[in-house]
Order: sequence, then C-alpha cells, then structure tokens
Amino acid sequence: MSLHRPSLAGETADASAVPARFEALTTDDLDAVIAVEQSVYGHPWTVGNFKDALASGYAAQRLLAGTTLIGYFVAMKVLDEVHLLNITVSLAHRSQGWAKLMLDALALWARGQGCAWLWLEVRESNHRAIHVYRSHGFKQVGVRKDYYPVGRGQREAALVMSQKL
Repeated sequence: MSLHRPSLAGETADASAVPARFEALTTDDLDAVIAVEQSVYGHPWTVGNFKDALASGYAAQRLLAGTTLIGYFVAMKVLDEVHLLNITVSLAHRSQGWAKLMLDALALWARGQGCAWLWLEVRESNHRAIHVYRSHGFKQVGVRKDYYPVGRGQREAALVMSQKL
C-alpha cells in the first residue's frame, strides 16, 4: 500500500510526493537507521539496542519514500498494551506529518493485536515530540525522574504518556 502525506497550503510538487510505504525493519537496515538516529539524538540508540529489539520480536517498521528512509518506530507489545520505545523522523522530513502517520500505523497495528493502550516516555525538554503526542491524543499520566542521560552525569525526567485505543 502506498501512502502520501497531505499537501500543505502553497506547497509545490517535490520529492515528498513520492509514494511512501512501511516495511519491516531488519538488521540489514541498521546502517541507515543508525545514521538517522545519530543525526537526530544527542543520546541515540546503539546498533546493539536495535539488534536486541529485533531479536526480541518487537514491532519495528521503517517508513520509506522510494529508497529514502523517512523514519522508523520500534514498539513492544505486553499483554493488551503497546509501549512505543523509539519513533524517529529524519531531519530532512520533519514537520511534514510523517510522525503522525507512523503513530496512526502503530495504533492500527496495536488495535489489530487486541491492545487497548499505547504508552511512551518522552524527554521533558522534547517540546516538539510532546506537541505531536498530545495532538495525537496522548495524555501525560506521570513523570519518571532522572530517566534520560543528558551528559556530564546529569539526567533528565521523562514524561509518561498514554493513549486509550
């Protein structure tokens, strides 16, 4: 199935008009994924983190336009809940609606698995992601103090967010 992101007002045709598709994320994709991961985050997942997630059978999808990696997500199903572990949109494709599309795909998959809830943690300083999650229906339900590394021995809290499916 091909997907197209919605056109923005005043936008002209460009590479974003190429049909996008989801494919299973595999170890063969990790070089491209790690390149995106390292360009986006100060504390990126490692190759080992991705390999462990794939070996554990977690849901892992990449979003492509042609051969261009737009983004990816990794999620873990536990009983009737899905925990979003990583969702990333490449810097070149930000603010184009791709994160919402990936969240929609994840919610659809989770419903198909009989799940009732989506859960995630997000850095309290990641205002862009928090806005995306809230606009997608996630609500803050808690805080995990000192959850994420910041550097120099410092740590940052995570907001715990959930969405009823």
